[in-house]
Parts: sequence; structure tokens; C-alpha cells
Amino acid sequence: MIRKIFITFACVSCFYFYVRYLEKSILYYPIRQLEFSPSDIGLHYEDVFFTAGDNTKLHGWFVPAIDPKATVIFVHGNGGNISHRLDKIRVFNGLKVNLFIFDYRGYGKSEGVPGEQGLYMDTQAAYDYIKQKDPNGKLIIYGESLGGALAIDLAGKADIDGLILEGTFTSVADMAKIIYPWLPAVLLKTKFDSISKIPHVKAPKLHLHGEFDDIVPFSMGRRLFEAAKEPKKFVLMEGMHNDGFFVSAVKMRKELKEFFASL
Repeated sequence: MIRKIFITFACVSCFYFYVRYLEKSILYYPIRQLEFSPSDIGLHYEDVFFTAGDNTKLHGWFVPAIDPKATVIFVHGNGGNISHRLDKIRVFNGLKVNLFIFDYRGYGKSEGVPGEQGLYMDTQAAYDYIKQKDPNGKLIIYGESLGGALAIDLAGKADIDGLILEGTFTSVADMAKIIYPWLPAVLLKTKFDSISKIPHVKAPKLHLHGEFDDIVPFSMGRRLFEAAKEPKKFVLMEGMHNDGFFVSAVKMRKELKEFFASL
């Protein structure tokens, strides 16, 4: 009897730690080495180090524009680091907005280890840095994929002028049903429950999602959009999850320009 209890306990423990491993492995793909910088594409920038609420030291770039209309905080996806977003940095700079892009804990030059609550703190710290730098300027949050979950969380609590989401999922539980349909959602520690948070965002919203997104289903992007309150707009991108923005580059510039102007 004791042996059976021990074996059962061991199996349950192994399964629990396996689930924790799966969560981390599908959510975070950090790269430490910065491979490029904005100067490689001819842009001036400021190297910024700032601190999250738990004293974790974070790193980012502030890329100023000439005669800026607003400042965009770029909350990137779960893979790589800020040095892998130069093409998008160039697009935003061309639209005459300042851009602040930062790395979460565990990514690039930022200290620490990634986790849901820590990433929320990191995004809040980025917001606080920009509000201190330019208290009265227009502020827009741009969330890319996983970054959309962080942007939504921030936008529901902070004073912002606009929210842009690209390829954002509804929740980790919903994504797990697609990737690991056999995994009980109740066992997941990480939530990133954007579908329950998006109704609390009052700022104007621009939703960008690819019809053929191969990672975050198009239907999930539509559900998130439908749960959001007005004012909002949904824009269909061509291409897949990681190339849709660039496959639809002309359309994206047009939609972003119009969104900035509307604010």
C-alpha cells in the first residue's frame, strides 16, 4: 500500500514539473546576445537602463523621431530580443513617432528570469519610464504576439491614448488547447488571460491579425476583437504569424498612419 502511494506521488510530481517545463518552453524563447542596433539602419537612439518594481534591471532603446506625433512603447513577442525588431523600428520611425522598445527580464541585456508576473512588472516599468520622460505626450502601446497580452494588461490600468495589437492570443489556456489538447487547463500556472482583460481597455484599439496565422489562430484574434469595447478597428493581414506585418507592409503603414492621426 505504501509503495503504491509512493509511486502515485512520484508520478504526480513528475507530471506537475513536466507541465511547468512545458509552460516555460512554449512561452519564452529569450536570446541574450544583441546582434544589431538602430545605428545599423541609420537611426539615432538612446541606450536605456531602468528598473522594475522588484529591482530587476532592464534594458531598452529609445529611438526618437523628428517632430514626433506620439511615443509608442513596443512590447515585443516571446522570441529573440529587441535587436531582432529593427525592421519594425524603421517603420515606426518613418511614421514620425518616438519608439521605446525594451527587453523583458531574461532577454537581451535585461537581468532576471522570465515569468508572467515579472513581465507585467517590466511593462509597467517601461510605461513609468516614458511617463517620467514625457509626462504630457501622447502614448500608444504596441503589443506583438505575447507582448499583446502584456500591452492589454497595462492598457486596462494605465492612462494611454491608444492600443495596437498584432497576432495576440486570448489566453494561455486557449493556446494550450491547440498545442497540447490533452493537457488540463486547470494545471496551468500561467494565465495571460487577455480575453477577460480587453473589455476594460477604454482607449482606441487597432487589432492586426493574419488570416493564415500559423501560430495564433485567426479565430482567436477575432474573439479578442469582439470582446473589446469601442472604439476599435480590425485589420486583416496577409501572410503568417511572423511575416504578416511585412507581407502586408504597405497596408500596415497606411493603417498605422491613420490610427495615429485619429488620436
